[in-house]
Amino acid sequence: MDFERVLRTLLADFNHQQIRYAAIGGFALGVLGVPRATMDLDFLVQRDDLHKLHGVLTTLGYQRYVQTENVSQYRHADALWGSVDIVHAFRKAALGMLARAKSYPIFGGTQEVRVVNPEDVIGLKVQAMVNDPDRRSQEMADIERIMEVYGQRLDWQRVEEFYELFDLADDAKRLRGRFEHA
Repeated sequence: MDFERVLRTLLADFNHQQIRYAAIGGFALGVLGVPRATMDLDFLVQRDDLHKLHGVLTTLGYQRYVQTENVSQYRHADALWGSVDIVHAFRKAALGMLARAKSYPIFGGTQEVRVVNPEDVIGLKVQAMVNDPDRRSQEMADIERIMEVYGQRLDWQRVEEFYELFDLADDAKRLRGRFEHA
């Protein structure tokens, strides 16, 4: 995937169409200073904007191959355009993530992208590993790397709330003990 080409195109269209979005996943980790290899782009998008997003992506040649209440996934026939995964924001927690998202410079400061906060990336990773236990080791590695980088700057109460949603409060306390003063 040609990340710069795809992102420049998508972000221009998102802004033009006033699509409320934030980057999540591996690319967001890199923007937040926790680089990890990734093969696609992941976004959180306000549910009311999904029809506009679908129009943008299909006009660019993407085809939707998954659509559920919670997610949509798109692929492009040209590997340079890759795939784009969308998490639909309509629940309180996800809408809060969008509201807290901030703009960060990318591509040497020539472009900006909205990215969810580190705590929210952690929350999404907790949900991902609960939804798919086979992903646990990768998600935990990402969570621990975020905690190593952000340590005492994290809103640990919010992190613990995400863990509590999935009955994992003890895990959150253990991680806080390890990383809060990093």
